[in-house]
Amino acid sequence: MAEDSDLERTEPASPKRLEQAREEGDVPRSRELSTCTILLAAGGSLWAMGDGLVRQLNHALITGLSLEREIIYDPAVLFAKIGASLWDVLVAFAPIAVLLLIVALGSPLLIGGWLFSAKALQPNFGRMNPISGLGNMISTRAGVELVKAIIKTVLVGVVAWIVIMNQKNAIFALPLESLKTGPAHVGHMMGVCFLAIVGSLVVIAAIDAPYQMWQYAEKLKMTHQEVIQESKEANGNPQIKAKIRAQQREMARRRMMSEIPTADVVVTNPTHFAVALKYTEGGRGAPKVVAKGADAVAAKIRELAQEHKVPLLEAPPLARALFKHTELGDEIPEALYAAVAEVLAYVYQLRSYRTGAGNKPMEPNDLYVPPELDPNNQAGAPA
Repeated sequence: MAEDSDLERTEPASPKRLEQAREEGDVPRSRELSTCTILLAAGGSLWAMGDGLVRQLNHALITGLSLEREIIYDPAVLFAKIGASLWDVLVAFAPIAVLLLIVALGSPLLIGGWLFSAKALQPNFGRMNPISGLGNMISTRAGVELVKAIIKTVLVGVVAWIVIMNQKNAIFALPLESLKTGPAHVGHMMGVCFLAIVGSLVVIAAIDAPYQMWQYAEKLKMTHQEVIQESKEANGNPQIKAKIRAQQREMARRRMMSEIPTADVVVTNPTHFAVALKYTEGGRGAPKVVAKGADAVAAKIRELAQEHKVPLLEAPPLARALFKHTELGDEIPEALYAAVAEVLAYVYQLRSYRTGAGNKPMEPNDLYVPPELDPNNQAGAPA
């Protein structure tokens, strides 16, 4: 059999295949989306905290450049002052760094979710194959990445040019501003420019994220034969399962037939249904159904009952009700207690008569069966 081509992969990936891919570290990822969210967070933090950041850096710069005579000639004090200045710089950037760390950890949740796979860390020497590497370079995916890179470069360049040209006059006026207002203005302009440029990447991310999801789904698609094979592995071969179910039914039928000789009576329809009942004298429960069947099975039940001298009683409504509303091993429904009690009374009298005690009893007629329990009284029910 020839191997299935990609064109034959028409079935969506099964949950098992998706789970296997995830275990191997293969999940949909959009680098454009992750980069965009991180850069937007950086730009937003510069916009919100730019003035304070510039003031803190300005203070650190002034403090670092203010040197007293004794500091110059005392290396220990000099290093301490440098360390303090570096600490001030770290404290100034700490809120932005924490925010970017949180965004970097949370961005995978937007597509693919968090994932740690030991299989992804295992060495794969197949990736070192130059032939497969060349194939990846000229693949459709490589072409798409090239198109994205070109569009991204053009889009960012155009937006950057527009933003810079709009800020041209403010940039040229910076040398005329004082040292108090100039740095804050610079920070504000940097934040605006950064946000505008990075905002252009939202367009790329909005296109790339759905594309990555679609490409991932296409990559994991399965052939019809793979779906069938996976179903066999998960649930077993349908033909074998059918044979097992048939064997189980046959075993259950044999066990049921073995209970007929111990039954007290078999209630018949007379030909369509047969239900064997057994009551344990002195027991706490009601009579139980030890065998039941329709058509050919009913005929076999009647045959075995006759062979083992189990009384047969024709009571069509009662037989239909018992067959419909009971399962093997179940006690009879409470609504049928009275009717079954009459049947058992007849059976016990018949036993006495067969042993030579008493007169031959009359078969019970017109046993009361609630209409709602008789299938023939239900609309659309078969006779």
